[in-house]
Amino acid sequence: MSFAIAAAGTGGHVFPGLAVGEALIEAGVGREEILYIGGRRLESQVYPEAGFPFLMLELSGLQRRFTASNFTIPAVVLRATTAISAALRNRGVRVVMGMGGYVTVPAGLAARRAGATLFLHEQNAEAGLANRFMASRARSVFGSFPHTTRLPKAEWVGNPVRSNLVGFDRVVLQTRARARYGLDPQAPVLGVFGGSLGAGLINQAVVDLLGVNPPFPFQVLHLAGATHAPDLSEKTAASPQWRVLGFEEHMEWFYAASDLVVARAGGAVAELTVTGTPSVLVPGGFGSGGHQYANAAVLAGAGAAVVLPEGHLQELGPTVMALLSDHSRLQRMVKACATLARPGAADDVAQALVAAHG
Repeated sequence: MSFAIAAAGTGGHVFPGLAVGEALIEAGVGREEILYIGGRRLESQVYPEAGFPFLMLELSGLQRRFTASNFTIPAVVLRATTAISAALRNRGVRVVMGMGGYVTVPAGLAARRAGATLFLHEQNAEAGLANRFMASRARSVFGSFPHTTRLPKAEWVGNPVRSNLVGFDRVVLQTRARARYGLDPQAPVLGVFGGSLGAGLINQAVVDLLGVNPPFPFQVLHLAGATHAPDLSEKTAASPQWRVLGFEEHMEWFYAASDLVVARAGGAVAELTVTGTPSVLVPGGFGSGGHQYANAAVLAGAGAAVVLPEGHLQELGPTVMALLSDHSRLQRMVKACATLARPGAADDVAQALVAAHG
């Protein structure tokens, strides 16, 4: 059996793609039979490090504002389509999975050229341009939310998460998680992370919050991003209540240690719902059509999160204080997460791909 998974750009595309590949392996597919396709960004590190074959392309995303670089897009897509088509034929790929984002278009076109079956997965509540463009060519389109705007026929399976988050149990993990980070096992913990884009703004908002309100009646576990962590560690060195890390590969420990998380509203919202973690979501305006606002609205509508737009970050302090002091509300938010969680999404998608392969 031979499969290809096209996923590129941010962690919101890359890590769900990785979860599908790992689920394919659990279904009996050899690692060498799963080709990942992407560009030179995060994917060029993640997939080879995980031991998967990787086809690296020169890719360029479509700019939503008028720019001269948009005139080069057809040529970029044509070159990528040709390269992918050759790789699919050489490897005998029969099923292609597009995870959204700009790599999905040439991968989808190449699948048609090579006679492979195309599937799509949309990670956001509002579908991106690439998936909308390719949807009519796909056998099935999977969605991460009960309803996907602009992809009305998307099947709700959830957003694939890695196996370390499937079967997550905070009660079992929390004591060890807090010990892992050197945190007090009893005091509340605010987790913070900004994702691969926009971490700087959230980092500064939390610094402003805690600088205005010292001492604060909770602990902070802060995934600041590799580029921001050294500076933030220096700023917070005097605070025994603040733990700063650049990155956490095993996110189950981060979620288990946290009572409340401040985060962006990209692909990580699936991890928040699967782990039952209440959140304050700060949607970013970057990406495909402001999709993070749509994601955040779904969680807020279910009662699983509070949405705080970037222009209202001065309200972060009162919002966090109010939530961490209201245990009953946090418990209601935990239960609300369960109404959106689909921990088996990666397995469901993998099974569909295997069935199509024949």
